[in-house]
Order: sequence, then C-alpha cells, then structure tokens
Amino acid sequence: MTKSILLTLAGAAFVIASCQNKSSENSDAAEKDSLATTASGTPVETQKANSDYKPSFEGQTRIGGVKSTTAYEGKVLYSDLKNPWGVTILPDGRLIITEKAGTMRIATTDGKVGAPITGIPAVNSEGQGGLLGIRVDPEFAKNRMVYWVFAETRPGGNLTSVAKGKLSADEKKIEGAAVIYRATPAFPSNLHYGGRILFDKKGDLVISTGERSDTVSRPQAQHLNSSLGKVIRITKDGKPVAGGPFEGKSGAKPEIYSYGHRNVQGLAFHPVSGDLWEVEFGPRGGDELNRIEAGKNYGWPTITYGIEYSGKKIGDSIQVKEGLEQPVYYWDPVVSPSGITFYSSDSIPEWKNNLFIGGLSSMHILRLVIENNKVVGEERLLASEGQRFRDITEGKDGALYAVTDQGRLYRIYKK
Repeated sequence: MTKSILLTLAGAAFVIASCQNKSSENSDAAEKDSLATTASGTPVETQKANSDYKPSFEGQTRIGGVKSTTAYEGKVLYSDLKNPWGVTILPDGRLIITEKAGTMRIATTDGKVGAPITGIPAVNSEGQGGLLGIRVDPEFAKNRMVYWVFAETRPGGNLTSVAKGKLSADEKKIEGAAVIYRATPAFPSNLHYGGRILFDKKGDLVISTGERSDTVSRPQAQHLNSSLGKVIRITKDGKPVAGGPFEGKSGAKPEIYSYGHRNVQGLAFHPVSGDLWEVEFGPRGGDELNRIEAGKNYGWPTITYGIEYSGKKIGDSIQVKEGLEQPVYYWDPVVSPSGITFYSSDSIPEWKNNLFIGGLSSMHILRLVIENNKVVGEERLLASEGQRFRDITEGKDGALYAVTDQGRLYRIYKK
C-alpha cells in the first residue's frame, strides 16, 4: 500500500490547532530572531489538564505553537509490519526494524521490506514487552554487529535485557547472539521496560529502563542498587563504563548514569551540543522531556506533574523538591512520547536541531523547537493519520523515517 499526504505549510508564524488526546540551538541570528516570537503563539494543546498543578517556570508546558513553512510530504512506504518498535539506519542508508514479537527486518527507503531475520533469542512479548530498541555498531561496515533491547523472562519475573549478534552476510540471520546486560532485579510485570538504546561518541552504549509500573517496584527508580527506572551506560561487552557518576559508591550500580525515571522510551543526542535528551511517560498527565546529566535524580516517583490513573494523587503530591531535577518540558494531558530524534539535515533548514517525537496516544509526531535548552515552540505533524507513532529516526538522505504500532513505515521529507 502506498499513500501520500501532501502538507503545504506556508505563511503563518503560528499554528492554532488541537488534536484529540486519546488518553493516557538553533545557531544563526535569523533563526533566533524568528524564535523570539514563537512563545506567544497559541498552544497546540487546548484540552483541560488532568491536574491543577502549576509549572515551575514559564514555558515548561503548553508553549506557543509553531508552523513549518516548508512544504513537506509524509508518505507510507509500507503498511504490513507487525507491531514495529524500533528503527535505525544501516551504513548504506537502508533501515533495520524490530517487530515486537521478536523479529527484525531490513527495509529500503523506497519501501521494500525483507523477510524476518532469524537467530534472535526468545523475547517475552506480553503487554509492553517484546523486541524493543535497536542500533548497529558504529563499525558495522567492518564487523556487522547489531545491538538490541528486549524483554526477557528470568527467575522471579521479567526484565529489560541487552543483546548483541552479528548479521550474517546474506542478511538472513543473527549469528552468535548473546545477552550482555540484564537490568535487575526481575519483576513479575509486563509493563514499563524502557527499551531504547544509543551509541555515544566513544562507542559505548546508553540504554533506558522502566520502573516496571507496579507501586511495589516504582520506588526502585530512586534506589541506586537497582537498574529499574534508570539511564544506563555500558560497554559493548555489557560492563559499566569507567568513570561513571556512581563508580566506587557503596551500594550503587556503577553502570547507572541517571535515575528517578518512570519509563524512558526516547533517547537522543543533540547534534550540536552532544547533550543527551530523553522523553518518558508520565502517569495520567506529566509526560516529560529531560536533558540528562550524569548522576542527576529526575524525581520519579517523589515529584511528578501527573496523577494516578484512578485520579488519586501520587505520593506527597509535590512537583518540586531540592536535589531533584525539573523536566525541561511536560505534557498534561499526555501525548505518550516514544522514540525521538534530532533533525540534523540541511534539507529543511527550519527543522535543523529540532526534536521530533513519536506520539502514541496522541497519534501524531511532535516537533519541538529548542533554544538554550528550553522549548520555544511546538508543532504536531501527521495528526490526520490516526497512527500511534512508535519510533522515528533521520535517514542518510535527510528524510525522517517513522514506524507505527499499526504497522506502517513512513518517509517524511521535503516536497
């Protein structure tokens, strides 16, 4: 199936829009001049918030809307993927995609999708589990190594695991697959695995985990002897990266980079600053965008801008506490933010260094304009598609590629 959506966006500086929520640096002077006006635009979110909590600083939520002035096209390249979850780029520009039940597939940028790749260890695909985030080795052209995150059944329950293996020369199987890291402890829940994975500039891995959702496991996001609710840094062999913020600290896992997270499903490095950014699910309200710094505590579940799904308050119902980091931005109602990518291409200059986020319950792609580590504008893309956008990445051709829970692969590029 092939479908095109021609979206000609011209003229206006602001967008006045709303999209039904289903539930739960820039560097040059011209860009800075234009951004100076964005915060006064009408916010794209018009629905009532779930809580009466107030932001801690101006622009922390419901920032003014912006509107792309470049004509772009969103095209469905393929529509029969089986619950795709992660997508990343191969050195030749093709895509490698994970499917939740436990398969990987290679796709071309014109929509040709290969057969499922075999040799992948069994995954637990119940609930929010499955075969999750994926990245290829920076030296893939030489070693053909692939790294992925998955939900694994272990004694005592399930957990978030990281594995690696070699893609065969014929691209039909993964050879020598091995688990290199397990986010312990295991817990009998099929929710909140986190599951994103990145390579940093040094060739080490950054992965995200969830706190497994249950009120029993939730406090472990604050515990340094637990891998739950964390951003983790490990080597290609699964060992803690030397010099981590908790190295040598008694009772702390040395691989922990940051903590106090709920369920991180988006990780990306800023193309200019190199800073690590993440998005994570809030409960009922309180989805967050954070800039991650080593050793910092991001608050969950002690502080939050959300409430329980039942409507009850969470913990002491506080949003600010000394020593706990504030989100750069939050959403209430939720957008259910999943995979993210910064746009670094010159193809659409106004998108340069903007952050693009796949929205699940919100069923659109979010574009955030970020300046001096603050969100100064927000736009919703492909909102008419009715798709749960699970992951998004930038291709070598300057296009954005996104996958949806319903099985679609999109290419989003300049018209």
